[in-house]
Amino acid sequence: MVIYLDIITYLVASKIMKQMIQKSELILNEDGSIYHLQLHPGDVAETIITVGDPNRVDAITKHFDSIRIERQRREFKTVTGQYKGKDITVISTGIGTDNIDIVFNEIDALFNIDFNTRENKENLTSLEFIRIGTSGAIQQDLKIDSFILSAHAIGLDGLLSYYHSNHVRSLNLESNFKVASQMRTLYAVSCDPELMEKYKTVGDSGITITADGFYGPQSRNIRLKSKYDFVELAQNFAFEDLRCTNLEMETSGIYGLAKMLGHRAISLNAILANRVTGEFSSQPDATINKLIEKTLELI
Repeated sequence: MVIYLDIITYLVASKIMKQMIQKSELILNEDGSIYHLQLHPGDVAETIITVGDPNRVDAITKHFDSIRIERQRREFKTVTGQYKGKDITVISTGIGTDNIDIVFNEIDALFNIDFNTRENKENLTSLEFIRIGTSGAIQQDLKIDSFILSAHAIGLDGLLSYYHSNHVRSLNLESNFKVASQMRTLYAVSCDPELMEKYKTVGDSGITITADGFYGPQSRNIRLKSKYDFVELAQNFAFEDLRCTNLEMETSGIYGLAKMLGHRAISLNAILANRVTGEFSSQPDATINKLIEKTLELI
C-alpha cells in the first residue's frame, strides 16, 4: 500500500474529542519538562531548524544576535535565540526517522497540549520546520557540493505506517520499487508549497528517498553486501516532472509528521556524495556552512 498525506489528515485529527492523556503516553520529567528533549513550553520558537549532528547546532547559532535557551540531553541539543529580530530554535535530531518521531511529537506537545490538564488545546499552533541536512545524490549529473530541495519524499523507513491516515492516494510506487514494497509500506509525502517557494533559490528541486539506515538500507557495500540496489531502482522514477535525486534518512518522517500534526516543513540537502560516480566532497564543512548561510538569508 502507498499512502500520500496532506493537510486533510490534520483537519480530521484536530476534531478528535478532547481527553486526558495518560502519564505513560505523555511522559514529563520531575521538573515538568518533556521526556526526551527536556524542554518546557515556551522554550521553543515557532520557526525551527532541524539538523542531525549536535555540533551543527553551534554552526548555525553562531550567527544569532542573542541566545535565550540552550539545553542538551542525549543527542538532542536545543538552542533558541534571535536572528535579525526573528525568534528561531535550532535542534539536533540525531540520525533517522525514529528520532524524528520523538522530536516532532514532543515539540508539537510543547505547543499544543496543556501540560496541567493533559488535554489538547482548543487553539492549535502551526509550526515551521526547516531541515538543513546532508545527502547523497543518485543521479550522475548532480554535482558534489550542490543543494537539493526535497519537493517530495518517498519513505522506505516505514514510520508512517504506524499512524492512521484518513486521506490516501496511490502514486503507483510499487511498480517502480517492487523490492521495497515487499519489505514494508511505502509512502510519499510533499513539502509545504509556501516554504518551497520561499527557499527555491537555494538549489534544484527533486524527489528525496528516505532510508532507515546508512549502509545496507542505502545499498552501500563494505564488508557486508546489500541485497538491493535502491540507487538503480530510483534513477528512472519520476513524478510531476521531478526525478529522484538523493538518498538520506529523515525527510519523509519530517514531511509526514508535519502534515499530520498541522505544521509546515521543507528539507534542504547538501549533496556531499554522488552514489553513481563514487565521489565524496573534499570540503563537507564548507558546503554545509554555505547552505546554513543561504538558509538564514531567506528565513
